[in-house]
Amino acid sequence: MAGNLTREEARERARSLKVESYDVALDLTKGDERFDSVTTVRFTSATPGASTFIDLHGAVVRKVTLNGEDLDVAAYDAEKGRFPLPSTAASNELRVEADCAYMRTGEGLHRFVDPVDQKVYLHSQFETADAHRMYACFDQPDLKATFQLTVVAPGDWEVVSNAAASGTEDAGAGAKRWTFPPTPVMSTYITALVAGPYHKVTSEHDGIPLGIYCRASLSEHLDADNILEVTRQGFDFFHRVFGVRYPFGKYDQLFVPEFNAGAMENAGCVTFLEDYVFRSRVTDARYERRAETILHEMAHMWFGDLVTMRWWDDLWLNESFATYMSVLAQAEATRWGKGSWTTFANVEKAWAYRQDQLPSTHPIAADIPDMQAVEVNFDGITYAKGASVLKQLVAYVGLDNFLAGVRDYFAEHAWGNTELKDLLNALERTSGRDLSAWSKEWLETAWVNTLRPSFEVSEGRFTSFEVLQEAPADYPTLRSHRVAIGLYSLQDGRLTRTKRVELDVVGARTKVAELVGEEQPDLVLLNDDDLTYAKIRLDDGSLRTLVDGGIAAFTESLPRALCWSAAWDMTRDGEMSARDYVRLVVSGAGTVSDITVLQAVLRQAVQAVQQYADPAWRAEGMALLAKELRSMFTAAKPGSDHQLAFLQAFAAAATSDDDLASLRGILDGTAVPEGLTVDADLRWTLVHALVSGGKLGEADIAAELERDPTATGERSAALCRAAIPTPEAKAAAWERIVGGKLANHIARTTINGFQDPHHPELLAPYREKYFAEVGRIYREWTFDQASSFAIGCFPALLVEPATVEAANRFLEDGEVPQALRRLVLEGADGVSRALRNRAKDAASA
Repeated sequence: MAGNLTREEARERARSLKVESYDVALDLTKGDERFDSVTTVRFTSATPGASTFIDLHGAVVRKVTLNGEDLDVAAYDAEKGRFPLPSTAASNELRVEADCAYMRTGEGLHRFVDPVDQKVYLHSQFETADAHRMYACFDQPDLKATFQLTVVAPGDWEVVSNAAASGTEDAGAGAKRWTFPPTPVMSTYITALVAGPYHKVTSEHDGIPLGIYCRASLSEHLDADNILEVTRQGFDFFHRVFGVRYPFGKYDQLFVPEFNAGAMENAGCVTFLEDYVFRSRVTDARYERRAETILHEMAHMWFGDLVTMRWWDDLWLNESFATYMSVLAQAEATRWGKGSWTTFANVEKAWAYRQDQLPSTHPIAADIPDMQAVEVNFDGITYAKGASVLKQLVAYVGLDNFLAGVRDYFAEHAWGNTELKDLLNALERTSGRDLSAWSKEWLETAWVNTLRPSFEVSEGRFTSFEVLQEAPADYPTLRSHRVAIGLYSLQDGRLTRTKRVELDVVGARTKVAELVGEEQPDLVLLNDDDLTYAKIRLDDGSLRTLVDGGIAAFTESLPRALCWSAAWDMTRDGEMSARDYVRLVVSGAGTVSDITVLQAVLRQAVQAVQQYADPAWRAEGMALLAKELRSMFTAAKPGSDHQLAFLQAFAAAATSDDDLASLRGILDGTAVPEGLTVDADLRWTLVHALVSGGKLGEADIAAELERDPTATGERSAALCRAAIPTPEAKAAAWERIVGGKLANHIARTTINGFQDPHHPELLAPYREKYFAEVGRIYREWTFDQASSFAIGCFPALLVEPATVEAANRFLEDGEVPQALRRLVLEGADGVSRALRNRAKDAASA
């Protein structure tokens, strides 16, 4: 990362400087590679005469003037992305004139050419510290300022930023000059620019102007009404619970091409992954996810944008809070209702549990010494574990007290920067509880506890019942948990809760006197209602109930989701064999009504066979899974979400000639089931499966791309070319990947196709090549591109001790950057886990 600003450097700069304003003038009409960027910064210094630096990356610096004096442009350190300011005054005006570079990596100001109509689209992405790729700035979250922007752009473009444009004027040569008024004070990372011939839909709600934008070639697929409905529901909910009106004037939501994340909370100018404009049929799980993302970014307008963390140590405060509040809003204000917590339990928490058991696990309140460290901390702990712990905190202090504390926090710190203690102080005042012990226990320690039932039975009744809490030796903290225990019995074919006990679990053993004397049920469920953050175990009898078909008999979605989650955790941890998990899925998936949970479970079943099953059983397991998925697909209601979900999963599992022929019949139209629409994205799903199965090749991919010559088509074609199961295709894909010239989304899909789990044997030559290249790539590429390679190309499919040994040899080099070390350790840990699980599965045979 250019500059790799450290926490100490940021603290020193914040002690010395107070930034007042930025005036930024951009000219986007100067060519395809670079644009003019002229920045005037006004700031004061508490230490006149002291030196400092301003951030500017990838630029050709033309002129720099500080307080009327020209500075030597040769002083610009292009490698670090810094321009030194040798002697500041008490009050300063700095002007930097530069040519900055358009990016194709999704960082800075990203430039994209639509293959459909050759129109150019730009969007910015500045988190964590890429604003200085577009304009010179002090790029850290606690140096807030106002921003005034002027942009010269082609005359047919829309230009969108944090504030609504105050006017446009002719700039000559078919261009227009857009002028934007000063913004409220904000951090550099949430400033934004989106420009191009975007399609626009406008509306208004509660006095807030609303805008929805997408590329012109996608406009026919933009369901603006649905997006606006969730937007209005979100504003009404957050206005009610936060007690502070939305603070940034207008609110635009822009779906932009080749976006690196799900979305970004730029103040008043939120950018989203373009895949959220659904050009083909998707299940309701995708609509639910989009709604959660819309609400997540909206919550950031208060928590993150209005009140901002001082440094990235408290990144979790931003992301965990937005995640928790988005699910709460979805549950209480949208059509998804309480089912949103079911999704949270089965999807978000699964992410958190996985991340928390890696060798790179860290406390929620992490130590972030520099910018490289924060980049790898956009993870399941920062988002999902933090949100889970906040959910538990709400149960501890009460929702009303929690929201009252949040309202006090916003009132006290509006437009400023905060640390964790500021939020805890506000919550302590409104709840009357001392949160210091809670913080130490939950926010300042790592790993996840495991809760296990332990009981004795005589004549069908419990004679003792305890909850055992476990923690590994490296992370020995035993936490205090508020949990519910549910007893479920099969009655008239339905698995129904007959008893619920809620209690505090503290320490290694907690007696549950209320259950002594109760009849042993068919299933015992710890953490019923999902009150705490912990992995749960199922006793042998409960697990038999599920595997024998009981998981299909639940009357409620949340306990079923918790059982799916427990079974998956047991499989990942080697306490349940992969083949038993697959049998559980094929016995119960057909009755799962919650589409989000269903799709997660089906993905996990395929992974269980590919990664965790004994290789000697793998072919049999995949055939079993494909057979059952094909049957579920055939039996599903025509035109339903379940029909589509089962087909997508079947395509991922299909390897036999017969199964592939079935997919071929759907693709060519000779055997399309009733109710199924074979649209562009589904066609690519089928083509990918048939390419991986060796039934289609390069000519077929080219023909499909000619049929769908869009950006999505280009990405899908790249995925398929890299998945062709020949040594020559893998070699060509590898050269494209390591060449470093692919745009970010093409690079990612090429990597995904290259790492085809159906053909791990073709990847054997690339273990050594990966470790030979990853260090160079991490040094030379931008962080996002380098991390995509480091994670995506790790030889995870070569589940062999040699892979772990190769990783360990690589890490013996003391020069490996800490962030890269983390990514390689995570990859090696995944292989070690798969080796253990394969041994478990083989033993279970």
